[in-house]
Amino acid sequence: MADIFDLFRKIEQGTAPRAPVSWLLVGLGNPGEKYTFTRHNAGFLALDYISQRLDVKINRAKFDALCGEASIGSQGVLLLKPQTFMNESGRAVRQAADFYKIAPDHIIVLSDDVSLDVGVVRVRKSGTDGGQKGLRSIIYQLNSDQFPRIKMGVGAKPHPEMDMADWVLSHFNEGEQKQIFERYDDVLGGVEKIIAGDIEGAMMLCNKKITK
Repeated sequence: MADIFDLFRKIEQGTAPRAPVSWLLVGLGNPGEKYTFTRHNAGFLALDYISQRLDVKINRAKFDALCGEASIGSQGVLLLKPQTFMNESGRAVRQAADFYKIAPDHIIVLSDDVSLDVGVVRVRKSGTDGGQKGLRSIIYQLNSDQFPRIKMGVGAKPHPEMDMADWVLSHFNEGEQKQIFERYDDVLGGVEKIIAGDIEGAMMLCNKKITK
């Protein structure tokens, strides 16, 4: 009976065993403090927000990434921040997916999108990389584009002649930070709905027009 009593104590302390990992939640970005508030790190920032809301630390080094385990609904979820820089993000995703035997449709990717205005969020069930090199790497490594993604607008480059790399590695200004941070509750809600099997509900929540 000791095992049962131990389980009761864990439940009372809020440390009951989690369900096995059956989903990956991947934030895209570049490691290093100098990149923290750059446009390309919108995925990292969203995942950091979600981890705080779930009271989970993303600090375990594995799969060429930093990881943390969480429960969302009844599902075990691995929060994953690839540390390979954006263009090689797929390596970490493939390693984690292989280890946990997770199919692409149970991998949710949070990414920036330069084709969307700052503060605009879009949920997609699948699709091409749209020019986002982290998504391109994931599609290549998984040999599939059949994974859901939540894309966060970071705005188009202000001048056509500006180098795209310079733009996505530029920092949000204070107003833009506020706009994108205000959508992270919706991003978390979208993640919860996708995991619950309600992709349409996630689209309705995240794709809604925000009036200024």
